[in-house]
Amino acid sequence: MKISVIGAGAIGSLVAGYLKLKGHDLLLVGRSDSAAAIKEKGLRISGARGNFNIDLSVAERLTQRCDLSVLAVKTQDIERAISENLEALESSVILTTQNGVRGDHIVSTLLPGGKIISSIVMFGATYLEPARVVHNFEGAWVIGGLEERNEGDIQKVGEVLNGVFPTTVARDIRAMKYLKIFLNANNCIAAILGKSMQEAFSDADISRISISIWREGLGIISAAGINMASLPDFPLDRLSRLTSMPVNEAAKIYSGIMAGLSKEPLFGSILQSIKRGRPSEIDYINGEFVRLAKDNNAVAPLNKKLVKLVHEVENTRRFFSKEELLRKVKGLVEE
Repeated sequence: MKISVIGAGAIGSLVAGYLKLKGHDLLLVGRSDSAAAIKEKGLRISGARGNFNIDLSVAERLTQRCDLSVLAVKTQDIERAISENLEALESSVILTTQNGVRGDHIVSTLLPGGKIISSIVMFGATYLEPARVVHNFEGAWVIGGLEERNEGDIQKVGEVLNGVFPTTVARDIRAMKYLKIFLNANNCIAAILGKSMQEAFSDADISRISISIWREGLGIISAAGINMASLPDFPLDRLSRLTSMPVNEAAKIYSGIMAGLSKEPLFGSILQSIKRGRPSEIDYINGEFVRLAKDNNAVAPLNKKLVKLVHEVENTRRFFSKEELLRKVKGLVEE
């Protein structure tokens, strides 16, 4: 199978590197700075599986058809990525990897005749600089079809991906993606503070914000009549248990979970974008709660405030202190 990975950020680079190590015919498509650095130095991966320096083919555009194209750009970059590589992508199986639930819809409108497979990435990586990423922690790769006609493609793609990450096929991947939004929704806090996930959530007061995000989100999901499904290593009832506890007790448990997430500092996807001077995916994560609330006569004051604060950090490049953040969300976080 000839494979392209479009997007040389944390996840795209990690996936491309590991697929190449398994001997696949692979091309990584990235921006000019990443492409130049990889051509010069190779792709360097460190972390959970050790240290690797990998020589692989890299380009700024996809000029030939591939059997599988892994779309590893952020949701807000999908339209650009597809338009720049449209001719080659029209006949390829497309695997989406975006957080949130809007990415699949965007791809389907741009490639209406395409064979699209949706996926959820449960492993973690951090982009340090062009050609250099850290594999923070292991996790499954969940894939699922948007249409029944994709069953044969799903089986083939699953066999390939299972060689690099344990891969499972979901019956209702959309329901699982809504639960994944909850896992990603706390990335905004570390981004506002400009800290790693471990450092940000070592503080119990900050972890209380996380539990309040989840409680607000659950109310919105309920109002919208949306069903969710368990993820590998994160069953739905864990979310239910934590949000039903007293907030201080739940915050302590959440803080402990985050402290043991990775030996290396883990910088969430939102903060990684900000550090690179690019717009983040906040509107497709916490912003999804805000959108759902607006459409279903519900309210999302905490998530709305956090979306606003992330955009402020994007625009000013100034992070907030813990004290500033707590003042900004005062009255929106449960005591």
